[in-house]
Amino acid sequence: MPKRILTGTVISNTQNKTITVNVTRQIKHLKYKKIIKRSKKYLAHDEANKYNIGDNVSICESRPFSKRKKWVVLDFEESNEKQKKQIEDR
Repeated sequence: MPKRILTGTVISNTQNKTITVNVTRQIKHLKYKKIIKRSKKYLAHDEANKYNIGDNVSICESRPFSKRKKWVVLDFEESNEKQKKQIEDR
């Protein structure tokens, strides 16, 4: 099963080696056909504590670090390379 990669904005970095990432997606309402924004917060592991509030980051599923922290931060270069490799493998 492939690991999911999500992109979002850092909204908190006060915890040690942990950041909170807000991921926003758009869905279409089933009845009214209006586009609605839905957002969800994810806790992600940041080993170097190098991301600040407002940074756009990519996060990837990983092993559980704690009860709620099951994501790890990817650099943009790493996430782009993975996407390129997945496209080439197809």
